[in-house]
Amino acid sequence: MAFLQDIIIQYGYIAIFFCLALGIIGLPVPDEILMTIVGYLSSMGLLLLPLSLAVSFFGAMTGMLCSYTLGRKFGKPLLWKYGKWIKLTSKRLEKTETWFERYGPWAICIGYYIPGLRHLTCYLAGVSAMSPRKYILYSGMGAMVWCAIFISIGYFLGASVDFSNYHASLLRLFF
Repeated sequence: MAFLQDIIIQYGYIAIFFCLALGIIGLPVPDEILMTIVGYLSSMGLLLLPLSLAVSFFGAMTGMLCSYTLGRKFGKPLLWKYGKWIKLTSKRLEKTETWFERYGPWAICIGYYIPGLRHLTCYLAGVSAMSPRKYILYSGMGAMVWCAIFISIGYFLGASVDFSNYHASLLRLFF
């Protein structure tokens, strides 16, 4: 992930914001690794830790709000039209909405820690027409804690671990 590190070093906070926002929307950006790199660069003094946390939080929230808006505006019509191709009938859609009304807020907070589910919960919140205020509250809590945890991991490990080897070993674990 030297590529991500180089982008962040070259473009700074704006790269953090856009990489995280696009990653949350669903583009293949390794968000957890991005956050640990941000923490690592903060521990080296190349980035300011409080500003890194703020930019990361706003990048995550931007991506989540875009996903929510896409789900709210286009989700149901697309699912009604193309849902049959993925075996999503109107009955299953109703079940999903009922489940999301009951567990949705906590699914947003907890789903943040599961790649793939993080992206899906944002769209489902929009599709199920969760109130924007409620969505922002729960997604904001999840985003702040998630950003703080992964940036802290990178920050505290950054002083004692050579991250070039660390990222290579992480990639070997997942791919």
